[in-house]
Amino acid sequence: MSVAKVTEIIASSNKSFDDAIDEGVARACKTLKNVRSAWVQDQQVSIEDGKVTQYRVTLKLTFVLED
Repeated sequence: MSVAKVTEIIASSNKSFDDAIDEGVARACKTLKNVRSAWVQDQQVSIEDGKVTQYRVTLKLTFVLED
Protein backbone atom coordinates (compact mmCIF):
# COMPACT_ATOMS: atom_id res chain seq x y z
CA MET A 1 0.00 0.00 0.00
CA SER A 2 1.23 3.51 -0.73
CA VAL A 3 0.24 6.94 0.50
CA ALA A 4 0.32 9.99 -1.75
CA LYS A 5 0.28 13.70 -1.03
CA VAL A 6 -0.88 16.58 -3.21
CA THR A 7 0.84 19.96 -3.21
CA GLU A 8 0.00 23.11 -5.15
CA ILE A 9 2.50 25.28 -7.00
CA ILE A 10 2.31 28.24 -9.37
CA ALA A 11 4.72 28.44 -12.31
CA SER A 12 5.15 31.03 -15.03
CA SER A 13 6.77 31.49 -18.42
CA ASN A 14 6.95 34.24 -20.98
CA LYS A 15 6.81 31.64 -23.79
CA SER A 16 3.67 29.47 -23.36
CA PHE A 17 1.42 27.54 -20.99
CA ASP A 18 3.26 24.34 -21.97
CA ASP A 19 6.58 25.90 -21.01
CA ALA A 20 5.16 27.07 -17.67
CA ILE A 21 3.98 23.50 -16.97
CA ASP A 22 7.37 22.05 -17.91
CA GLU A 23 9.20 24.59 -15.74
CA GLY A 24 6.91 23.96 -12.77
CA VAL A 25 7.21 20.18 -12.96
CA ALA A 26 10.99 20.33 -13.41
CA ARG A 27 11.39 22.64 -10.42
CA ALA A 28 9.09 20.57 -8.20
CA CYS A 29 11.01 17.40 -9.05
CA LYS A 30 14.20 19.02 -7.71
CA THR A 31 12.62 19.18 -4.25
CA LEU A 32 9.96 16.46 -4.19
CA LYS A 33 10.64 12.75 -4.65
CA ASN A 34 8.33 10.30 -6.41
CA VAL A 35 6.26 12.88 -8.33
CA ARG A 36 3.65 10.84 -10.23
CA SER A 37 1.21 13.29 -11.80
CA ALA A 38 0.23 16.92 -12.22
CA TRP A 39 -3.16 18.49 -12.73
CA VAL A 40 -3.44 21.95 -14.28
CA GLN A 41 -5.98 23.59 -12.01
CA ASP A 42 -5.88 27.09 -13.50
CA GLN A 43 -4.32 29.14 -16.28
CA GLN A 44 -3.83 32.91 -16.39
CA VAL A 45 -2.05 35.42 -18.56
CA SER A 46 -0.60 38.84 -17.86
CA ILE A 47 -1.25 41.44 -20.54
CA GLU A 48 0.62 44.69 -21.26
CA ASP A 49 -0.19 47.03 -24.14
CA GLY A 50 -2.63 44.50 -25.58
CA LYS A 51 -0.09 41.67 -25.71
CA VAL A 52 0.38 38.58 -23.56
CA THR A 53 3.58 38.99 -21.55
CA GLN A 54 3.39 36.04 -19.16
CA TYR A 55 1.67 32.66 -18.96
CA ARG A 56 0.92 31.35 -15.48
CA VAL A 57 -0.36 27.94 -14.37
CA THR A 58 -1.49 26.60 -11.03
CA LEU A 59 -0.49 22.95 -10.74
CA LYS A 60 -1.51 20.29 -8.26
CA LEU A 61 1.28 17.73 -8.06
CA THR A 62 0.84 14.24 -6.62
CA PHE A 63 3.82 12.45 -5.11
CA VAL A 64 4.13 9.16 -3.24
CA LEU A 65 5.48 9.32 0.30
CA GLU A 66 8.43 7.13 1.19
CA ASP A 67 8.30 4.70 4.09
